[in-house]
Amino acid sequence: MATAPDIALTPAAAARVAAIATRQGKPAILRLSVEGGGCSGFQYRFGFADAPEAADTIAETDGVRLVVDDVSLDLVRGCAVDYVESLGGAAFRVENPNAASGCGCGTSFSV
Repeated sequence: MATAPDIALTPAAAARVAAIATRQGKPAILRLSVEGGGCSGFQYRFGFADAPEAADTIAETDGVRLVVDDVSLDLVRGCAVDYVESLGGAAFRVENPNAASGCGCGTSFSV
């Protein structure tokens, strides 16, 4: 398990994860993974984890952990996960400096 500045969780995202985790009675651990597909080639997937895996990279903000597996980390290295509320709704967003292009939905990207 590595703790590195490779990924970041903003305070807004940490607060939202903590609120959801408390409501669901789960640990405040958000998993970010990348899968093939989506309208731009790759898509982000978020889910709650019960515990980090051995090979995960972990970012911690305000006691909340963001975990990323080593395969996904190659595609999201340098990213920050934020929580944004707008007229279109509220969602976790990945600010990915590696993405060559994205899509309107904000969940898909290409490198």
